[in-house]
Amino acid sequence: MFVLTVDQRGSRRDVDRVAALLDELRDADLLRPFERTAGDEVQAVADDAETVVDLALDLVRRGHWSVGIGVGSVETPLPEQTRAGRGPAFEHARTAVERAKNAPGNLAVEGTDSAAAADADAALTLLATLVLRRTAQGREAVALARAGLPQAQAAQRLGISKQAVSQRLHTAGWPAEQSGRTLARRLLERADR
Repeated sequence: MFVLTVDQRGSRRDVDRVAALLDELRDADLLRPFERTAGDEVQAVADDAETVVDLALDLVRRGHWSVGIGVGSVETPLPEQTRAGRGPAFEHARTAVERAKNAPGNLAVEGTDSAAAADADAALTLLATLVLRRTAQGREAVALARAGLPQAQAAQRLGISKQAVSQRLHTAGWPAEQSGRTLARRLLERADR
């Protein structure tokens, strides 16, 4: 099982971004949806590693969040409210989000199997670093690729050549991200065994 604990960075000097985030993530495929747990922090429960990778990288891309992923068991049945959940995955998520505040990419993974969690942490940190280093043009091209648009259609939408789209995707590290997402998913699944 996976618990995501996400804390707004610099919230004392910034507006409260939690309400908007909860609204934007309300349709995410989760066992328990994101819910405000305290102040500027939200928490969710997932059972699908691919969903966790997608959410973690989306949150990193937004740039305002520290993302902690806890891997392990949870007490069942899960309560209706996310914040009422208990178990090692919740405890690991708390440790992870605290570490994420000072980690590269502002993301961390902790788990019952510490070696497997460290492997997942390394893969996700590399992906987070890649995502954070993208230019605005790279982010645009990757967003269209993630939405499933062929390069010719992406080129049309961006008003550039197909070759320019290909170059932007290459420079943005899109091929590496795709492979990295698969690796991160597999490592999270291994950490959850």
